[in-house]
Amino acid sequence: RGEYLHFFILSPVHFSSISLYLSRFLPRSIRSAADIISTVEFNHTGELLATGDKGGRVVIFQREPEVGIHSHTEPFSQGEYNVYSTFQSHEPEFDYLKSLEIEEKINKIRWLPQQNAAHFLLSTNDKTIKLWKVSERDKRPEGYNLKDEEGRMKDLSTVTSLQVPVLKPMDLMVEVSPRRVFANAHTYHVNSISVNSDHETYMSADDLRINLWHLGITDRSFNIVDIKPVNMEDLTEVITAAEFHPHHCNLFVYSSSKGTLRLCDMRESALCDKHSKLFEEPEDPSNRSFFSEIISSVSDVKFSHSGRYLLTRDYLTAKVWDLNMENKPLEIYQVHDYLRSKLCSLYENDCIFDKFECCVCLCVYICVCVVIMTGAYNNFFRMFDRNTKRDVTLEASRESSKPRAVLKPRRVCQGGKRRKDDISVDSLDFTKKILHTAWHPTENIIAIAATNNLYIFQDKLNQEMHG
Repeated sequence: RGEYLHFFILSPVHFSSISLYLSRFLPRSIRSAADIISTVEFNHTGELLATGDKGGRVVIFQREPEVGIHSHTEPFSQGEYNVYSTFQSHEPEFDYLKSLEIEEKINKIRWLPQQNAAHFLLSTNDKTIKLWKVSERDKRPEGYNLKDEEGRMKDLSTVTSLQVPVLKPMDLMVEVSPRRVFANAHTYHVNSISVNSDHETYMSADDLRINLWHLGITDRSFNIVDIKPVNMEDLTEVITAAEFHPHHCNLFVYSSSKGTLRLCDMRESALCDKHSKLFEEPEDPSNRSFFSEIISSVSDVKFSHSGRYLLTRDYLTAKVWDLNMENKPLEIYQVHDYLRSKLCSLYENDCIFDKFECCVCLCVYICVCVVIMTGAYNNFFRMFDRNTKRDVTLEASRESSKPRAVLKPRRVCQGGKRRKDDISVDSLDFTKKILHTAWHPTENIIAIAATNNLYIFQDKLNQEMHG
């Protein structure tokens, strides 16, 4: 049920060795577009990792217990992630009133904080959000008084004595059941869901509206943002992403296709049609081009773990914003600036509209988000160290994955002298793209979705030094 590859790479975080393995629950046969991973998300403890694909399936991986002896002679081995459960979350639908097909593709997955032995997660396609319960069962009741072993009701006249039912051990079974279906609230495609820090509400965002839901109420939601103009011909921007503040339940941020960020406070009014803060970078007229508006569109926005900073990703850059400084970003990181001269061809093949995500690493010792990670083309992903300002390009590839091999940092050149392992910008494969990434909440473990393969990198040396 899985394919595993083990090898070592250089870590941009601590420049120590990392173990990587590829895990995929589908067979080796040629996979269709439905198997392309469309979202990746760790739960709050990092024990579970969920992926959604374009076929509407959700696959949950569980981290196995740690093995090995922590000594100088035997290396310390962190547990690997293996398939825990697989289920069909969404099915293709058809809106007969609008003659519109609704894809089953999973756009986002968000875990709820664990309250008991069961786990809960939200998954959404373009229109419908579902709440799922994931639980384990390793015992079954036996000794019913009114039912036989097959579950059929007994003839009451044959029941002559009473017995106390008992629980008997059984093989572990993972059960996934739908608990809520939140539907019929979005006219446009849902692009974001975010669980509030109050653990009772969450919001969902589409191109023009953001709705606030209570996790226990499915038949109504409250519209908190509406940017739809009276005349659709006056439409100038759309909502691209939205997220709640990690600590303050009244604050949330949403990004737009114009490259702006709006911080809203739900205490000010029921409809947050007026933002509290607007984060916008002034445009340099000398760099203005036909593609300026397209590449400035924010494809992802994340709060830092402390809630003080915002991390955004547009087509060419990743940016860090300070909530106390609205006029310009605090830091700008060039992800693949070498593509600036190829925007025309990227526009023609629609790659310029790709929506890259971003994530941050939290240093648990100083509680600061120190490393930014985001994807690129040719199965490359980029890491930026905010402290040292160093960056690295790494490749998630099966071709270069030999057991215990060294995966060296990659470099893209635009011309002139080329070093031995350099890759020309003209040789990049734009069909191989890393759009979805996730970082473990407390450890240096990252998950990267490369088309229909899931790569998990684990900094084993760092774990050993701080274990």
